[in-house]
Amino acid sequence: MKRGTRRVADPAQELLRRARKQFFRGLIYAGLLSGFINLLQLIVPIFMLQTHDRVLNSRSTDTLLMLVLIAAAGLIVFAILEYIRARVYIVMGNSLARRLNLPTLQAAVAETLEGHSARAPQAIRDLNDLRGFVTGNAISVPLEMAWMPLFLAVLFMLHPAYGIVALISGAILIVFSILSDLVSRRTLAEASEASAEAYGDVTSAIRNAEVIEAMGMLPAVARRWQHAQKRMLDLLDQGQGNGKAVAAVSRACRYGMQISVLSVGVLLVIDQQATPGSMIAASIIMGRLLLPFEQLIDGWRQWVFAHAAYGRIRDLLEKRSTRRQSMALPRPEGHLRVERLVYMPPGVDRPVIKGISFALQPGQVLGVIGPSASGKSTLARLLVGIWKPTAGGIYLDGHDVFLWERENFGAYVGYLPQSVSLLDGTVRQNIARMRDADPAEVVKAARAAGIHEMIGRLPFGYDTVVGDGGYSLSGGQRQRIALARALFGQPRLLVLDEPNSNLDHDGERALLNTIRMAKEGGATVVIIAHRPSVMAVADKLLVLKDGLVEQFGDRTDVIQAVTPGAPARAKVASLHDRRGAS
Repeated sequence: MKRGTRRVADPAQELLRRARKQFFRGLIYAGLLSGFINLLQLIVPIFMLQTHDRVLNSRSTDTLLMLVLIAAAGLIVFAILEYIRARVYIVMGNSLARRLNLPTLQAAVAETLEGHSARAPQAIRDLNDLRGFVTGNAISVPLEMAWMPLFLAVLFMLHPAYGIVALISGAILIVFSILSDLVSRRTLAEASEASAEAYGDVTSAIRNAEVIEAMGMLPAVARRWQHAQKRMLDLLDQGQGNGKAVAAVSRACRYGMQISVLSVGVLLVIDQQATPGSMIAASIIMGRLLLPFEQLIDGWRQWVFAHAAYGRIRDLLEKRSTRRQSMALPRPEGHLRVERLVYMPPGVDRPVIKGISFALQPGQVLGVIGPSASGKSTLARLLVGIWKPTAGGIYLDGHDVFLWERENFGAYVGYLPQSVSLLDGTVRQNIARMRDADPAEVVKAARAAGIHEMIGRLPFGYDTVVGDGGYSLSGGQRQRIALARALFGQPRLLVLDEPNSNLDHDGERALLNTIRMAKEGGATVVIIAHRPSVMAVADKLLVLKDGLVEQFGDRTDVIQAVTPGAPARAKVASLHDRRGAS
């Protein structure tokens, strides 16, 4: 590396590094609290030791009262520290979720844009599972084990024989922990992945319920889901069965070890090498010493699942890591320039867009036409920065649309996709892009789309709930509300992909009027449509074929170049008839 240069860290890796750093900082704090908590857990065995060896021999009630008061004060402190440690875990889990929530959602959306829609809900589910693990009990087990030498030292202080029994017992349980890992880790990891796949399948099926029901696909889909479920349950049963078997044996061994230490204590008391109080205290401490080992064996499944969930989140973030600008840019005028644009979808060895170049000025309307699979919708997605170009670039007022900070960029851009969908919420919220916007701006966008009166006829007007669980709208109504959403905020770049596919004659006339108004307002408009009528408002035409520019220029010039001698409207119709619907 040259002197003076600085390596730019990958955003996803930097995000995960900071999340891990904050997590381990909290873990260290929780570990220190665990030290004091474990120290206070010696109150009960010490109390037992003192009452047996002092109070019973001296018959002093004053001594007993003092011991009770000291023990009560210690237990109060113990309860306070336990609560503080629990709060630390909650803060750690919430902080982890807050730090990763938005990047995980953004990465999940990016996955959905590339056709991996089943992974989006799984990513959010993994994040919630990871938070639940951090705030649960299993995470504290290693911290408890880290302070086991404290209890071991106390046992040796009571008598070396107690310590030796504890060492042997701990070694046996460590072997059981390793054995539990060996027999269940791989199987449980595979079960976790199978569960994620099955969850994705059923999510996809529910999302396409209408098609499944209409064409009688439910039995086939159910069989496929049952097969995935069976595989997941078989793996889970195998992994949990092996783990439970090891846990059962280890629990029996722990009880046997406590019996062993009591037996050793009895022999020591008979031989007058230890007091009865030390025997009782050693038994209690022994149980506390071995408990985390048993918890580790029982909770190993949670560790495996949490590790798998974190791995999926990490892979998703690293795979979808994009370096976009974080600085907001001023409102553009609308100068659009496309330079040698190439796009090759992931996993495909042939580009869909092959070196496209053109430029538009503010207030110009471009119509994009061509046969199916020519790259029209791909171009639309690239124009609004959804996908990163493989080569070349798209620039709005000289700035790369893909690198532009998304919220700032979205304020200047309107996009109507070919597949129209509305979010769960009111009509007002959908038009306002889910922002807390001025109602006057919402009405202005609705009027621009010609749907203000249409919305007034809905059951609750602008407060009518739409989306998956809301009021049922026709395809044309959804498309026109989505058009109003695209027009909200008077964008400088407006990209409309098949904006008239669901519109009747009146709706199409309103659409043409909307495009004219946007043009008069100085917006740069790109229209992709298969109906020739909407191209009447276009200043320029771009003819795509197999990802290449076949024709580009003024509308009349392109029409004449393709079908010389025909009237303009008939030429456009003829052009679309020959090239097919988009």
